[in-house]
Parts: sequence; structure tokens; C-alpha cells
Amino acid sequence: MITIRHLRKEYQGVTPLKDVNAEIGKGEVISVIGPSGTGKSTLLRCLNRLEMPTSGEILVDGEDIMRRGADLSAVRRKMGMVFQSFNLFSHKMIVENIMMAPMDLLGLKPQEAYDEGMRLLEMVGLGEKALAYPDELSGGQKQRVAIARTLAMHPEIVLFDEPTSALDPTMVGEVLSVIRALAREGLTMMIVTHEMKFARDVSTRIFYMDQGEIYEDGPPEQIFDRPKRERTRAFVKRLKVFEREIVSRRFDFIEINTAIEEFGRRQILSQRNINNIQLIFEELCVQTLLGHMGEDVRLKFAVEVSEVDDSCRVTVVYAGEEFDPFAACGDSLSMMLVSRLVRRHGHCFRDGNNEIDLDL
Repeated sequence: MITIRHLRKEYQGVTPLKDVNAEIGKGEVISVIGPSGTGKSTLLRCLNRLEMPTSGEILVDGEDIMRRGADLSAVRRKMGMVFQSFNLFSHKMIVENIMMAPMDLLGLKPQEAYDEGMRLLEMVGLGEKALAYPDELSGGQKQRVAIARTLAMHPEIVLFDEPTSALDPTMVGEVLSVIRALAREGLTMMIVTHEMKFARDVSTRIFYMDQGEIYEDGPPEQIFDRPKRERTRAFVKRLKVFEREIVSRRFDFIEINTAIEEFGRRQILSQRNINNIQLIFEELCVQTLLGHMGEDVRLKFAVEVSEVDDSCRVTVVYAGEEFDPFAACGDSLSMMLVSRLVRRHGHCFRDGNNEIDLDL
């Protein structure tokens, strides 16, 4: 239904979209996730031409909506949008808010528009609020009305721009349940969201946006369980990372050991885990790997702590020929100590670099 090719959007001093490419099929539910400021909302606003892209192509059902003379009204009838700020008319009753666009743009008679509005309000659980005014509704109820209003135009595609970000946490669930129901009906949707569990549950695909592009695209199982790229993994696991690089045998061991202690305390690690990380650094990196290296010392030591599941991983990357200390020196005192401290370890060699991952 939608093809995006080399989409770019520049503002003065900032370029939120640098090179976005994607294909979106009928019936897909795509959640767009990523750090703040990576162009997620800008992408949606470009898709329905609320923003004019700087360059690139957007094809909707084969029609280039960026060409001069494109019928933007037809595009927006086909592609509804739900904003984070509701945008309801405060001086009109709830059902009137829903009736307006179908009467003005689709030519429905008042009774037809009213009947359709009531059907949609019942669908989102707000039939009894039809004659109320927006100020009488909670934030979650207003957003459900906004969804009903969008559906009244019978769009083929619905774009949701962070539909729960303006809501009190107690109201988020009622809006997400409506979106889940729409997903089950096969409506094509693109949802910018920070609700990771919801994105995982409802989506057929996930776009992880970073660095002005769709950095990784895949099914929820891939993005959340087996991400292929490091930035994706850091985001979905909400990783806090400690890193040090060693390029000389005369590095400051005390500084690194102290920094590991401070990092562990900030992440509320147990003293036992902090001590284990320090011991891994000393026995694996200092005693074993530096002892194996020649004069050219290049080693990176990293610790990742996940805010999602409190898991802790140590990664060591070092240059040189292929060398797995667990296989080559597994019976040494240092490596036996390290093996006892970790639940799992793995080694790989690619592009002239060794990498060891250890899960505590």
C-alpha cells in the first residue's frame, strides 16, 4: 500500500529523516520505536503530507503523493491520523465531533453521520458519552473519541502518533485495547509508540528508527529477542553501558577497577556482581589476554546492565589472530575462576577481531 524511497526531511540546523526506505503491505500493523528525536513523528507527518519532505518518494497505492498537483484531500481521506493531543472541538458534542468530517467530505446526510458516529462510539465503549462535551471526558476517553472520529472517514490506513503519550498512566490501557481490537480486524496501521510490550503484542512488524533512518526492520520476535544491530539491542533492552579501551600495557588498572565499582553501584548491582566483574576484568583481560598479546595492545572491555530484566553481560573485544582463552587456557587458574563466575560464555572471531561475551 505504501512505498517509501530515500525519504529525507531537513529543517534549519537539523535533519530528522536522512534516508528512509520501506514497503508497507495491506493489513500490516507496524510499530515505530526508537529514541526521542529520531524522526518517528516526522515520518508519519510526511506520509500524509502534513509535512513536505525535502526529497525522496512516497507512493500510496502506486500514486506519487509528492508530485505537484497530487490530490492531498484524497490522500488524507485514505490515510487517517490520530494525534497525541486529541484535537477535538470543545464547543461541539462528542457525536458532533465525529459527524463533521463525514458530512463535509463524504457527503453523508446528518442521520447517516449520526448513526455511524453512534456505532463507532459504541465500538470504543463511549456510546453513553455521545451528548457530552470534550471537557467532560478524561484524557483516555478523549483519545478514544479521536480514534472513532478518524475511523468515521473509513480510512484504508491509520497513523497513530504516540496516542498514549499525553495520557495519565491509568488511562493508557483503555486506548491500547481499542487499537488492539482494530489490529484484530485487519486494519493497516502505523503506530509511533513508547509502549514496548504493546508494540510487541500488536505488531506484525517493528521499525526501529535511529540516525535518521529505519535502522532495523523485522518481526517483533527479531527486534525484541534477537536484534541484529547493536543500537537496537541497547534500546529494547534499555542497556546501561560501561566501556573502557586499553591501548597500552601501562594503563591505569586502579582507575578502571574504581570505575567498575562506581558504575555497578549506580546500576544497583549487588556487591557480589560488582566484585565478579572486577575479577573477570583482572583474570581474563589483564592476566590472560594481555599476557597473550604482543606489543600491539588493543582491547575493549564493556559491561551492559539491562533495566528490563536486570541481566548483566560482559563483552571483551581484542585484536589479533584468532584466540579463544577458554579453549586454549581453560585449565589455567585465571580461566577456571572466570568460568565459575559466569552462567554462559561464547567466543567468535571476525574481521580480525576476537569477541567474548559472558553472561553473569
